[in-house]
Amino acid sequence: MAKSKTAQDDDVVTIKKYANRRLYDTERSCYITLDDLGAMVREGRDFRVVDAKSGEDITHNVLTQIIMDTETRGETLLPVNFLRHLIGLYGDKMQSMVPQYLEASMAAFHKNQQDVRAAFEGALGSGNPLAELTRRNMEMFQQAAGAFMPGAMSSKSKDAEIDALKAEIAQLKAELARKK
Repeated sequence: MAKSKTAQDDDVVTIKKYANRRLYDTERSCYITLDDLGAMVREGRDFRVVDAKSGEDITHNVLTQIIMDTETRGETLLPVNFLRHLIGLYGDKMQSMVPQYLEASMAAFHKNQQDVRAAFEGALGSGNPLAELTRRNMEMFQQAAGAFMPGAMSSKSKDAEIDALKAEIAQLKAELARKK
């Protein structure tokens, strides 16, 4: 049974990848390169890549290839230690949680990036928004380091996090008691 098309499907460009490794943009009816797909990502254009013969969705593989090609050209973004820790997580009991954690971290980073841009444009009101963003970014990176490098989080940070969690649990218990 064919999948019914939705309005959301219309916004997603289908790219067909042929056996000769060529990519065909079905929206513009032309062949494109991995660099063109990278530009589409940076422009916020949504696409999916399918194998022209089997129809299999190979978007993940193609996006990974774009990262590999970019890193190979010397435009490194991913530090070696991060890559080692990431590889180490494959097959680990926590592997299933990593994608959601990375997506949440990237979403927080993207929001902070937007806030910084807004601060430079004067849209964030009074005070020192850059200092606050710096503090939030440092917290985010410390949490990321703690997730990928056991022992990287200082005992002071751990104690503060435990205290914050205890306070939150106490607050939730109090709210539950009030509702009974």
